[in-house]
Amino acid sequence: MRYFRLLPAVIVVTVGLLGLKGEGLINSAMAQEQKAAAGDQLAQDTAPLPKDTATEDTKSDSPAEVDVLSSLSKRRVELDAREADLEMRTQVLAAAEQRVDGKIAMLKQLQDQITTLLGQRDVEQQKQVTSLVKTYSAMKSKDAARIFNNLPDEVLVPVAQAMKSDVLAPILAAMTADNAQRLTQKLANRLKLPDTAAGAITPPGGPAPVTPPAGAAAQPPQGPAPKATK
Repeated sequence: MRYFRLLPAVIVVTVGLLGLKGEGLINSAMAQEQKAAAGDQLAQDTAPLPKDTATEDTKSDSPAEVDVLSSLSKRRVELDAREADLEMRTQVLAAAEQRVDGKIAMLKQLQDQITTLLGQRDVEQQKQVTSLVKTYSAMKSKDAARIFNNLPDEVLVPVAQAMKSDVLAPILAAMTADNAQRLTQKLANRLKLPDTAAGAITPPGGPAPVTPPAGAAAQPPQGPAPKATK
């Protein structure tokens, strides 16, 4: 009976001890949590601050590097300006070349036109000479000689050169001696080769005498023209 009376008291004491022990555990756990939180806060407070990369990059640039960068920037600007100038010069030269090509083409066209006109003039002139040759060949020698005595050389020489020798000979014989000699000399000069005409080749013993056409040789050699007397 005494044992059963003590049992509730033991239970009450045990519950009280368990409560005290649980409270102690709770307080210990809370203390550890507070200690861990305080440790984390202390670690955060004592941790080094993050570095400012922009500030460090700015501080790391030395004056020499700044000078190099500035020099490179100026050089790039100069190269860009030179490239633009070269491009402009290239365009100007291309335009000038086009203008020159156009002028050359125009001059070539003018040259072709002039050549065509000269060819047409030569053809017409040859037609006129041929017509005159036929006309004088059909005339009597004395009548043709009288006209030949007064014709200018630019008409007389081409016509006489185009005439046949058997037709020209009696006309020369009927011309005055001075006019016949002058015409014969001009015809002979036209028959000379370019090197002989320039005197590049001289046969031994002096230049060869000029042989007049048939009919003109019958004329007696003329002496010097008499001087006019006052």
